[in-house]
Amino acid sequence: MAFDIDRFAHESTSLHWEDLGLDAFREDPLPPETLRTLRYMCDVEFHTVCYLRDMLVSPSRRDPEVSTFMTIWNHEEFWHGEALAHVLDLHGITVAFDEVKAKRVKLGWRDRISPVKQSLLSNIVGTDFVAVHMLWGAVNERSAAAGYRRLAALEDHPVLAPLVRRIAAQETKHIAFYTTQARARLQDNPKAQKLARLALRTAWEPVGSGVSPDDEVTHVMTHLFAGPEGRKEIEAIDRQIAKLPGMEGLTVVADALDARGVPA
Repeated sequence: MAFDIDRFAHESTSLHWEDLGLDAFREDPLPPETLRTLRYMCDVEFHTVCYLRDMLVSPSRRDPEVSTFMTIWNHEEFWHGEALAHVLDLHGITVAFDEVKAKRVKLGWRDRISPVKQSLLSNIVGTDFVAVHMLWGAVNERSAAAGYRRLAALEDHPVLAPLVRRIAAQETKHIAFYTTQARARLQDNPKAQKLARLALRTAWEPVGSGVSPDDEVTHVMTHLFAGPEGRKEIEAIDRQIAKLPGMEGLTVVADALDARGVPA
């Protein structure tokens, strides 16, 4: 079924959490390990704008459906960050704009050169880059949704669980767009398939890599996905990606966790 971008644009709303009674965290706070993971997730959501920035210099910006989606996607992801920041604030952990900005500054030349590199490489590749972008987005969004589902299962908190499930529900719509676009652009396009496969195999890392220190990435991946239940989520992501044209046999998410020593 085709993804209805007009309906998505019309129905999109900011994430709401006022009805969940987040003040309950004052009486029933989250443990430090969970707060550490939430802080990581919050940083990832607030850095979505950097990913959008890099895509705006690529051929993706010229596709009306993709550009429409990316605008709304960035808006929804921002409010995911706001929700998580509010939870953290109730635990005495402030995620201020200055702190987010400081993290970007610490990325230094890598962050400044990223849009330049993206522009050069993507425009040399041409429109087939959009297929790579869509496939990459599908993996990222599936990983994010799986992370929120795992957090809800691991920390069966009466307020946190419904909040992160709401976030995961919006991420599911993002998955639908990226997957639909990736399938259409990879179908009967061997060049795009080879490029996308190469990009995933050589460059994909867990969402948040490059923004957060390696030890934080490993902590979050271990917290969420260690053990049989976590690995089931990861294997499900790889199975779905492997169903797309030309992606048979890929296990990029499991491989990335294995490389970090996350026990299965």
